[in-house]
Amino acid sequence: MALPNKKSLLPAAEERRRFQRVKVHLLGRYMLPDRREFPCQIINMSPGGLALLAPGIGNVGDRVIAYLDHIGRVEGRITRIIDNGFAMTIGATARKRDKLAAQLTWLANRDILNLPEDRRHDRIVPRNPIAMLTLEEGTKMTCRVIRPPIKSLVMLGRVQARVVRNLEEGFAIEFVHPQVAESLEENVTAR
Repeated sequence: MALPNKKSLLPAAEERRRFQRVKVHLLGRYMLPDRREFPCQIINMSPGGLALLAPGIGNVGDRVIAYLDHIGRVEGRITRIIDNGFAMTIGATARKRDKLAAQLTWLANRDILNLPEDRRHDRIVPRNPIAMLTLEEGTKMTCRVIRPPIKSLVMLGRVQARVVRNLEEGFAIEFVHPQVAESLEENVTAR
């Protein structure tokens, strides 16, 4: 008598995943191949992929570049369409995946343990990513990403800031004086 094959308890999509997904609620924005940008909300993520709620949905196989709060820039390809969004892979080096795993662990535990945000002020991301940056010596440039030295004083639009961190895909600044979210967009974006 032959025994029937045991069926797996996990759906096939989960079995193929190399990394365990964690539920997160992160906001961000993403760009499709036709260069249209949309806001999004991440609902689960791992170092190898994520699922997001989104108003503009591409096609399976499309390349996506996303900028996510607390995570930064990730890119990959759409793997499947879900209700009101899509799932995508994350193309990253082993080092970047390790960093993502640490960030996701912190984010998951932050909600469970009710931990405070790990920064002095809330992060504000302007809708228009193009700005006028003025370096300490007066050089001005329209920018998206450059790498001035840490501790450099810079002007982002009309707002004075200091470079606090260099990242793989850019840099982080801290405004010298606290800013009001409602007027920041007008003060930092290029005209």
